Amino acid sequence: MKKLNFGIIGCGRIAYKHAEAFKNNEQADLLCVCDIIEERAVRYQDKYGAGDHFTDYRRMLEQPGLDAVSICTPSGMHAAMGIAAAEAGKHVVVEKPMALSLQDADDLIKACEEHGVKLAVCFQNRFNPPVQKLRRALEAGRFGKLTHGSAVIRWFRPQDYYDQAPWRGTWAMDGGCLMNQSIHNIDLLQWMLGPVESVCGYTATNLRKIEAEDVGVAVLKFKNGALGVIEASTTVYPENLEETLSIFGEKGTAALGGIAVNKIETWKFADLTEEIGEPEHLQQDVPNVYGYGHEALIGDFIEAVHDDRKPYIDGREGRNALEVVLSIYQSKI
Repeated sequence: MKKLNFGIIGCGRIAYKHAEAFKNNEQADLLCVCDIIEERAVRYQDKYGAGDHFTDYRRMLEQPGLDAVSICTPSGMHAAMGIAAAEAGKHVVVEKPMALSLQDADDLIKACEEHGVKLAVCFQNRFNPPVQKLRRALEAGRFGKLTHGSAVIRWFRPQDYYDQAPWRGTWAMDGGCLMNQSIHNIDLLQWMLGPVESVCGYTATNLRKIEAEDVGVAVLKFKNGALGVIEASTTVYPENLEETLSIFGEKGTAALGGIAVNKIETWKFADLTEEIGEPEHLQQDVPNVYGYGHEALIGDFIEAVHDDRKPYIDGREGRNALEVVLSIYQSKI
């Protein structure tokens, strides 16, 4: 199997997860990195053994031998950079959210399809072992009729976090706690309960000096009749508290918790009242909210390129959670 040569666009907060995933995958090489701040690009080049660095991503896209790029820039840049990569014939891994508007998301999907390149969106928590176990139970029908579910992120981001970069918390480049932080859990909720029929919600900017929201709540109705609740915040004092996903049905109850839906808190089904003694790999201890899913996501992406199939989380999958968040922003009760 031929190795894929990757480039990273944007060497900021999340890029190291991509660099480490490439380093730990025998089928990947980090060919080059790019950041508008050259010092950061050089640091990544040295630390992860990239062949070259750039400050202009369009120049990087001209690099001979480059097969794919990871886009780790501010969210408002994702779509344009992804489209440019597709037009250059490069496969695309894009951090969440894939865009800040549905039109931009659709344009990115279309560009990748028209130019015959793969597109994957980084909702890496889908690969968490507890999440995968929950998905298997759902597909096996163990819940029976689904009744409702909830996605809760109670996190802390101080004002300093937003002040570190002028794009954070802005409508043009970021959005608020729903778009930036909670979108991971929103993705899981809609993935488990199915297509969304309607949404209504409230947002507020209560503590942080930003354009977008630092607190958001919403209720959803799914096409299968199930209901959903979303709670998101970056104001929980004094540190990240939890990220939980709960799914309820006539024959089953499951709740995942931890700081990144990395642990099974409750697991009860009519076909087996309580399962105990979970394998250790299903109860992950993670160092931060990013978890370990990027390595599995990158591995799946490489296989998708070689097998000429859709990545596990392709552009159309990535669009679903974006649509939910935008619907909350636009909803009127």
